[in-house]
Amino acid sequence: MKNLVLFGPPGAGKGTQADVLKGKYNLVHISTGDVFRYNIKNQTELGLHAKSFMDKGQLVPDDVTIKMLGAELDKNPKANGFIFDGFPRTEAQAEALSELLAEKNTEVTAMIALEVDDEVLVERLLERGKSSGRPDDADEKIIRNRIEVYYDETSILKDFYEKQGKYYGVKGVGSIEEITDRISKVIESL
Repeated sequence: MKNLVLFGPPGAGKGTQADVLKGKYNLVHISTGDVFRYNIKNQTELGLHAKSFMDKGQLVPDDVTIKMLGAELDKNPKANGFIFDGFPRTEAQAEALSELLAEKNTEVTAMIALEVDDEVLVERLLERGKSSGRPDDADEKIIRNRIEVYYDETSILKDFYEKQGKYYGVKGVGSIEEITDRISKVIESL
């Protein structure tokens, strides 16, 4: 079983790459953003709570995120592996993910980080905001805050996974195919 943490700041291309990789390697893609949006759209208690943070460009508290993720894992008991997109973002979440996977007799195989310049991220998100209707992608101030929060609160994860020999940085600029090829080389080396 291959369990991949696809990592990178907002707009790095995690969702796009996860969509390609899930088919290529027969994995289940779990995007915390999609999980949050589903819960918000359906006005679940967890979704409404998460929305209050997302609207300000802040990360959703760990306990809310972990409860949503646990429910998603339970929906896929026979999966060949998972691509975690947008989770974990903190060391506490990484430890909680390790515990969840240990309960299923597996672990994180690798963290693959898409590395993209901040100005490219802002441009990508503003462009996505024009077509997605997502308010968090339409406001440059919120976008820059999301990127800053990402760096402030998630940089420790690089060290967390490097210490385990599971961190792989991949250049996240170029065509979708070029980026997929770079990621695939990492996955196939595992």
